Amino acid sequence: MNTIEWKPDYDFKIRDFQGAKTAINGDIDQVLVQSGVILDFEFQMSNVEFMFTKNFNSKVSCIFNRDAAVIMAADSLAAERLIALVKFDFDLSELYARKIRKELYQNKKTFSNATFFQPYFDKMIAERDKISSRIYSESDFGNESEILEKEHKVVKKEINALSGFCKECKPPKKP
Repeated sequence: MNTIEWKPDYDFKIRDFQGAKTAINGDIDQVLVQSGVILDFEFQMSNVEFMFTKNFNSKVSCIFNRDAAVIMAADSLAAERLIALVKFDFDLSELYARKIRKELYQNKKTFSNATFFQPYFDKMIAERDKISSRIYSESDFGNESEILEKEHKVVKKEINALSGFCKECKPPKKP
């Protein structure tokens, strides 16, 4: 799969948007962006392994799928605004990946079954989608760059506050 795992300050380029409809030309009268960002929870383990696993950080991924990412814009300036929006979305998705990891860590009990995570996952995805929609709208698809930058700073600060829940991290011990 043609993907990029989340990392801080990934520098997106137009060439990252490899969806079939990606285009930048003057004939385009309406912008379009499909971020290609996916939050995924994958675990394959026996029931016994699952029972004794508490840290699911490595099982929750935030990825950018180049083949699903599309930008359509009339010019490179409009395309850059859309790329800034995708950067925000990628970081927002990592923030919610960390929130999911934290929820799983805090709520997994020894005898939880494999479906225990679904309500947390669904709740976090719905929250993420709501915020993403709001920012796309409030920033007028990135045209209001000050709004987007302000919201992006907030997201980055929250990501840092959840540093113990990065994909490779070991969660902090409970006090």
